[in-house]
Amino acid sequence: MQAIEISEPGGPEVLRLVERPEPQPGPDELLIAVTASGVNRPDVLQRSGAYPPPPGASDLPGLEVAGSIVGGDEKALQAAGLALGERVCALTHGGGYAERCVASIGQCLPVPAGLSDVEAASLPETFFTVWINVFDRARLQPGETLLVQGGSSGIGVAAIQIAKALGASVIVTVGDDEKAAACVKLGADHAINYKTQDFVAEVKRLTDGRGVDVILDMVAGPYMARELKCLADDGRLSIIALQGGTKGEIDAGAVLRRRLTITGSTLRPRTPAYKASVAAALREHVWPLLEAGRIKPTVFKTFPAAQAGEAHALMESSRHIGKIVLTW
Repeated sequence: MQAIEISEPGGPEVLRLVERPEPQPGPDELLIAVTASGVNRPDVLQRSGAYPPPPGASDLPGLEVAGSIVGGDEKALQAAGLALGERVCALTHGGGYAERCVASIGQCLPVPAGLSDVEAASLPETFFTVWINVFDRARLQPGETLLVQGGSSGIGVAAIQIAKALGASVIVTVGDDEKAAACVKLGADHAINYKTQDFVAEVKRLTDGRGVDVILDMVAGPYMARELKCLADDGRLSIIALQGGTKGEIDAGAVLRRRLTITGSTLRPRTPAYKASVAAALREHVWPLLEAGRIKPTVFKTFPAAQAGEAHALMESSRHIGKIVLTW
């Protein structure tokens, strides 16, 4: 099969198209003939050498794919409600940048009715991440308000739509007015341009001084101290990335007085059983919204797989609004 490998840690130019043996599915795994592979920030970090694959994972990048099932234990497939030939999208442990990819059966979901494989490939990594950090760990409820740092990212556009569809209000921060308009079009109630506005002051103004209930944070670092000021009493800060660095000072007294929660998680090291439980929650609560058209995948641009380097360069430029997808 053809695959995209990381020849050595470095910039986008180190991604190269190669021939690799097809992977073989193990127990409780299936083999997917991949037609589309989602591109995510962890892929960029892995390529640069900052996020090595965990033990037992493929050295190939790629954490989400869509395509057709072409192999696997038929009894296990049947027990999961899947069948050979069926179109699926999957969260993978790695190896998604390839024409064939194995995935745990529990981490596979049927392609929602009406969606293309390209659209479906844009879902798993972002939707799993949003569900875990916004709804599971931070417990966002209908009627509450969510602040998304980086609303135009793949994570951001998913968070906007899922939160709105499930009854929350959404405020986002973005880097320019074009991205602000795009986020509002997707359903955000308010968009703050952090380059021209103080997001703390704007959040306070937009919430009449109360603050937001949940913050989905991809920055951390010095942002944390400012974000605590944006939270309402009993608010929850959920950290999923460290683009601003790993360290930041916070007012621990405010955490105590106002009963604030600071949490975070990474998805890749979690067990297949845990990821399967998240897939089941998505299938129950979010997949019907996709099939009804209340949530729509937001694919900014596709690239032939051989142009994976260009796809990574676009992601690192942060010019995109939504997801970037490779096609095979």
